[in-house]
Amino acid sequence: MKTRTAKQTGQLGEDMAASFLQKNDFKVIARNYRFARGEIDIVAQKNDLLIFVEVKTATSKRFGPPETWVDERKQQQIGLVAERYLQEFAIEEMDCRFDVIAIQAEKGKWQINHIENAFWL
Repeated sequence: MKTRTAKQTGQLGEDMAASFLQKNDFKVIARNYRFARGEIDIVAQKNDLLIFVEVKTATSKRFGPPETWVDERKQQQIGLVAERYLQEFAIEEMDCRFDVIAIQAEKGKWQINHIENAFWL
């Protein structure tokens, strides 16, 4: 079995998350939106709601569940990038939320945990 780098694993997780969202009637608007020193993995829309999605992918349980990696510092960083996204695209009258998609390798299979409204800013 070929070992993936952390970057490759992260990309695989983001691809799986985007596919998961699309299968669940979300429209993926942007991927890997970058500003300054931050990034939002996926910007999606469902109905009249804009969703900023952070994806965390783990191949072992050594560091705990991947959703716990989105700590307060990371939440603040995502918030700043989301604010920039809203400014850049002149989005003013749209409700927004922050989701986390945690993907964990479990016995050769990938488990996807979509946490809606994972945090508030």
